Amino acid sequence: MPEKTKSDAKKRVRTSLLSKVPTGIQGLDEITQGGLPKGRPTLVCGSAGCGKTLLAMEFLVRGAVQFNEPGVFIAFEENAEELTNNVASLGFDLEDLVKKKKIVVDYVYIERSEIEETGEYDLEGLFIRLDHAIKSVGAKRVVIDTIEALFSGLPNHNILRAELRRLFRWLKEKGVTAVITGEKGEGTLTRHGLEEYVADCVIMLDHRVTEQISTRRLRVVKYRGSLHGTNEYPFLIDETGFSVLPITSVGLNHKATEERVPSGIPRLDAMLSGKGYYRGSSILVSGTAGTGKTTIAVHLINEACRRGERCLYMASEESANQIIRNARSIGIDLAPWVKKGLLHFNVARPTYSGLEMHLVTVNKLVKEFRPTVAVIDPITGLTNIGSVEEVKAMLMRLIDMLKNSGITALCTSLTHGGENLEQTEVAVTSLMDTWLLVRDIEYNGERTRGLYVLKSRGMAHSNQIREFLITDKGIDLTDVYIGRGMVLTGAARKRQEMKEDAEAAARKEELERVKRELERKRLLMEAKINEIRAQYESAEEELLAGVKAHELMEKALTFDRGVIAGMRKADASKQGPKDGRDSGGKR
Repeated sequence: MPEKTKSDAKKRVRTSLLSKVPTGIQGLDEITQGGLPKGRPTLVCGSAGCGKTLLAMEFLVRGAVQFNEPGVFIAFEENAEELTNNVASLGFDLEDLVKKKKIVVDYVYIERSEIEETGEYDLEGLFIRLDHAIKSVGAKRVVIDTIEALFSGLPNHNILRAELRRLFRWLKEKGVTAVITGEKGEGTLTRHGLEEYVADCVIMLDHRVTEQISTRRLRVVKYRGSLHGTNEYPFLIDETGFSVLPITSVGLNHKATEERVPSGIPRLDAMLSGKGYYRGSSILVSGTAGTGKTTIAVHLINEACRRGERCLYMASEESANQIIRNARSIGIDLAPWVKKGLLHFNVARPTYSGLEMHLVTVNKLVKEFRPTVAVIDPITGLTNIGSVEEVKAMLMRLIDMLKNSGITALCTSLTHGGENLEQTEVAVTSLMDTWLLVRDIEYNGERTRGLYVLKSRGMAHSNQIREFLITDKGIDLTDVYIGRGMVLTGAARKRQEMKEDAEAAARKEELERVKRELERKRLLMEAKINEIRAQYESAEEELLAGVKAHELMEKALTFDRGVIAGMRKADASKQGPKDGRDSGGKR
């Protein structure tokens, strides 16, 4: 295909994509991949108390404030004053927006007992009223709350369907992006069971209670002309409005950095190739009660705050004041970090809300506080509000969410005595990058703590067990005694060390004795050698003296012969004439 033809095809695809209007609601735009269909009606349905009106109002307010799109709110159940007071709890100043002509709130009073049927039912009066409100502020967004109140006096389903289609078509012709709320029916999404068929986008809100734990969830039932998330997503309504967490869409696309984060315990860092945890990794510290899991978490928090990093501590068993007090007993003061805004505690019992709400809460805290380190202490408390499978699924999403945010997350997990310690109650060990196990070691009537690294992905790590001591200066990891098929800690290790010291002292004394004996033998041997040397030197001296005397005698004899020869006037070297003649020349 020619390049020009390809380019034209791409342009046609882009222009054919459905235009969308961002809602400004956290998470909802991500689920809908951009927002609600522009210039089309969207139905928001659900049971009483699920948050339909609040979602519709936030859609309107966010449009006016963030996107400069004025809106109209047509209410059939609450007047303007009631709506203003209700949404004020979300931080919305509806009265101010009305004064600035950003929003029009029109309350239409309908009472079934006061309605008298006098002809065919139509919505012409509503269209005139709505058209005037739209033109008065140049509205781009419209909310009708609720559709059941509008048709409460109309029992004929054929006319109802026709008028619904007419209403939705009229809104499309006006080019406004509309949100219409509807109440859930018996076995249908809405009470009449018709609205969902004529709407271009249908969003269902659900407020369910399971084992006395309430959870709010949102699901996009349909979205004509657009891809969208189809799962159920938890959402939260708090003082800032709606927060929707698309947790089930989280993928494994988080970054993996080479940067290390010190644990705050030098010998533990040494066990992790000398540098500590990877930044953005997930760490699990498991063990029985009282083994020091929280203490390890406190060291990590304190070290991170010391570097000036923000830390989030989510606790479900102790208050913030209790954690701070207990930390002081080991020489760590967390209070200054709280005052400086580097440490934020979020403390609540797990039963305060459902699993999905915990996820939404954590997501909201992460976005607002932006920590680099987070502690969840403990994760096993979540089993009080869900099954093991549900808790594991929730933690999987939570850990992925924290990893995507680049947050180093440390989770503590309580294991029960007598169980296999190398497994957790919520079965999340496979999700963790580093797993530390703190356990009690019982020997000779004494219980001590031991720590070892079960795994640490991407780094060399120690396979040694370290004795885990909690002192008034923090955690101290010492070597344990390993030998003869046993591991000794505490007093048993001390006794063994004393025994080994005594044995070493005895060996040293024996070695010194052997050295002294060798020295004595050496001295004796040297004395004997000196004696033999003296005898040799004496004999040598005597022999040399004899040799000297012989040499002197020889010299004397030679001298005497020379003297006599001189007297006889002869060569001293000649003893007589060689030819037999005498000295007179005679034969």
